[in-house]
This record gives sequence, structure tokens and C-alpha cells, in this order.
Amino acid sequence: MLGEWIAARGGLLLLGSALFVFLTLPLAMLFVRSFEDRGGAFVGLANFARYVQTPALAQSTWNTLTFATLTTAVVVPMAFLFAYAIQRTCIPAKGAWRSIALLPILAPSLLAAISFIYLFGNQGVLKALLPVFGLEAIYGLPGMVLAMAFATFPHAVMILLASLSLADARLYEAADAMGASALRRFMTVTLPSAKYGLVSAAMVAFTMAVSEFGVPKVIGGNYPVLAIDVYKQVIGQQNFQMGAVVGLVLLAPAVVAFVIDALVQRRQKALLTARSVPYAPKRAVLRDALFLAYVVAISAYMLGVILMAAYGSFVKFWPYNLSFTLDHYRYGFEEAGVEHAYRNSLVMAGLCAVIGAAITFAGAYWVEKTRGADWLRPAIRLQAMLPMAVPGMVLGIGYILFFNEPSNPLTVLYGTMAILVASTIVHFYSSSHLTAVTALKQLDGEFESVSASLKVPFYKTFTRVTVPVCLPTVIDIARYYFVNAMTTISAVVFLYSPKTTLAAISILHMDEAGAIGAAAAMATLIVATSAVVTVVSLGVEHLILKRTQAWRRTSVAN
Repeated sequence: MLGEWIAARGGLLLLGSALFVFLTLPLAMLFVRSFEDRGGAFVGLANFARYVQTPALAQSTWNTLTFATLTTAVVVPMAFLFAYAIQRTCIPAKGAWRSIALLPILAPSLLAAISFIYLFGNQGVLKALLPVFGLEAIYGLPGMVLAMAFATFPHAVMILLASLSLADARLYEAADAMGASALRRFMTVTLPSAKYGLVSAAMVAFTMAVSEFGVPKVIGGNYPVLAIDVYKQVIGQQNFQMGAVVGLVLLAPAVVAFVIDALVQRRQKALLTARSVPYAPKRAVLRDALFLAYVVAISAYMLGVILMAAYGSFVKFWPYNLSFTLDHYRYGFEEAGVEHAYRNSLVMAGLCAVIGAAITFAGAYWVEKTRGADWLRPAIRLQAMLPMAVPGMVLGIGYILFFNEPSNPLTVLYGTMAILVASTIVHFYSSSHLTAVTALKQLDGEFESVSASLKVPFYKTFTRVTVPVCLPTVIDIARYYFVNAMTTISAVVFLYSPKTTLAAISILHMDEAGAIGAAAAMATLIVATSAVVTVVSLGVEHLILKRTQAWRRTSVAN
């Protein structure tokens, strides 16, 4: 079946070529330009030497590491205790608390920064509390850490929820039989079993903080970080060579964190074996009450941050006139061009959801379920994992250098919606690819083997068996792309044009113009849109699954 042979290998070639063009080449161009001067002549390490000798840039590196480390130190313990309360205690309404903890995923990171300005800024409602914590102002490192903790918390919680979901009850029974105290049991059984999840959560929080642009831009004050320096070098000074150098410096901590996480994961062993007994927490009144109070406090913090920004968007003139108004929304839509930006974001998010889900799932299928071209599969797998270690701002700089190169025939994409969609899909490709691969590996390879023996084309097996069975995963991937496309800033901040301005970018512009109320309105609108799409997609998924997942339901014998 020559046509099927060509289709299978052609799909692999198309996927590999797309990843090479839209990921590998831009990063390679970033690396090359860091060794050139403005005229394109090779200058070796001169740019790096100039970077080291520039006090402001060196200080930004130290500030970035400090910011990322403090954020990680705050978020990981908070997330661990929250996940522990959900998985290892008997508190009520666990589903509701889990949903509240994941709400920040629906919001741009800028929302938290705006909210903390309303709360603790120069005119903040709780500014009087700052001296209690030894702070003079929220602007700078304190505000950045608080806002970034809000943004990274759900990502750490998801990892730790999975890490704490599996446990062998026999270990706890043995600890009880030996008379171990609750603290000793926690230190010798619970914590060691969750150490790999803790490392992964720490690496994710650290990497996100290193590459964050929006939070330092809004609430960072005079505390420079690498993400801001990259923006100034590339957009402000048009110094692409130094921007490339700073981009590589920004990439280094993220790559180190990714490598550490990968090495740790290799050492992880299965927590449940065939003889394991699943652990079920026992009710303990005092423990459950304490953890319930903690979960309620964290949930109130999450809701409070979102609601504060929403409240600010409806206040006429903060803090002097707190009467209700829709003026901030009218200003954004009628004068600040938000209507155009919001429409662009909806279009981009929709395209990312549809195209991204299709490419990601089909690509994972080509890699995992087709045969032949074995020499190409390792290269594709490596490229598929690469975006996980590349900060969005680094990817954005690479796109500028590669797609804005006059000799590149693809320069026609620069400044268009297509490049925004491509960069967003590539930026979030790794997690989506892993999700698709996980779903596909749950399907027995005999489906393809039987189809081949019956001379059924692979694409018929794909459309009639694989896609229907994995449809929940496809919908999840599409939803993941949509929400991230609505909230992302780091990569697209370098790539938009006046015609393709996005809603999240307009928040930056309005904040720079001092229109914080309008910025809060736009952030609130993004949260509302993401929430509505999430709820609708879950409803559609439920209806679709009734038709396509009937095989999952078990029958009861009479």
C-alpha cells in the first residue's frame, strides 16, 4: 500500500519540518546573532563580555534569580499543603477547593499585579498593613513575588496533586504498627514519596518566574529583571545582538531547571505495585479542621485577587469615587482599541485551539503509532520536548531574528496573525504533546496491527478508532491552547503589529498610560471569557462523550 506508506512517513516529515522551521531554526538564529555585531560580522564572545561588564545587566541577572528563588520558596510549600489537604485529609468539598485553586490559569499574570496595586499600592485599600510585614511599598520585589505566586500556584498544585494521589497503605500501616508519630510518619513516608513531585513543582515555578514579563512590567517598579532587559534591548534600542545575548542568559536557568527535573524523573520509581493497597485517609478532627482552615484561606486569597481586579474595573475613580460605572469598559472598547484587540485574541485563541489540537494529536499519532522512518522519530521527540525548556520571551526573540530576516522567504509571516498562532502553538506544544502521547499509549498497539493485517488503511483506524476513543484528550488539548492563547504575553509581545494587537498586550499599554481601571477591565474580561469557554467546552465534552464513549460504561448482569 504505497499511498499509506507515503502518508505515514509524509506526516512524520511534515511534523519534523514544521518543528524545525518554527522552533529549531529561530533558536539557532538567536544563538548565531549573539556572536555577531550590528553589521553581521562575527565578533566571538565580545557581546557576552560587554554583557558581563555592564553593571545594570549583571544586576538584572542576580535580581531574576532572586525573584525566581523567592517565588519558588513561597509557592511550593503553599501548594504542597494545599494538595496534601485535598489528597490526604477528609475535608469536605474537595472538588470546589480544587477548582478555585486552578482559577489563576484562566487569568493573565498581569491581573494579579493589578490587583495587588489596588490592595497595597500607593492608594491601596490595605496599604496600612505593609509596615506590619516590614515593607514600605508593594512595588518591586515584594509585589512581584506575591503576584507571581498567584500565577504559578495552580501549576504547582496540579503536579503535587498527582504526586500525592498514589500511596501504598501498607507503608502507613507498618509505620503505625511501629508506633511512629504522625510527624515521623510524614517525614519518613509521605515526604519521600512526594519528593519527585516537589522537585518538578519547584522547577516549574522557578522557570515561570525566570521568564515572566508582565508581572515585573506592571508592579516591578525599579527592580530590573532579565525579561524587562530583553524587551528594552530588542524593542526599545533595536539592539538585536545584545537582545540575543540576554535571551541566552535568560534561557540558561530554564534549561538547567529542565535538565534537573528530567534527571530526577528518571530516578522516580513506581509508588504502586501489583501488591500495593491504595491509601485512603482516615478522619482526624483536629487535622481536618486545621487543613480546612488553610484551604479556605488559600481559596479566599485566590478569589480575593481575582475579585479585587474585577471590583476595580467597575469603580469610577479609585479610591476617591467608588461608585459603580462601566466607563472603564467603554473607554477600553471605544477609545483604547480594546474591541479590536479582544477580537484578535478570540480569533487567535480559536485558531490555536483548533489547529493546535489537530496538529498535536496527529503529530503524536504519527510518532507513536505509525511504522517506518525510525531515524526521524528521536529528532521529533527531542524537538517536541524543547519548548518546555524555552521561555516564551526567548522564543519571541528567535522569531524576530528569523522571520524578520530579509533573506528569509517566510518573512511575509512577520506581523501577521499566522505568526502569533504559530508561536503560541509552539510555545505550549510540549505539554500538549505529552498529554496526547499519554492517551495514545493507553491504546493497545494491536489496533494498528489488526488493521494492517486486514489491509485497513491507517487513517481509517485513526478516524474510526483512535480519535473517538481519545476524544476527551483532544478536547482537553484544545481547551488548553485556547486558555493559554488568551492569557499569554511573553512570546507574542515581540511579534504583534498594530493590526494584530491582542487583549493581553492591551493591558500593558493601558497600564503604561495610567489607565489602570481599563487595564483591570480587560484582565477581567479575559478571565470571564476563559471561564465561559471552559464551562462550555466541558458541557460540549459531556454531550459528545455520551455518544462516543459508550464503550466505557460497564453493564450490570441481571
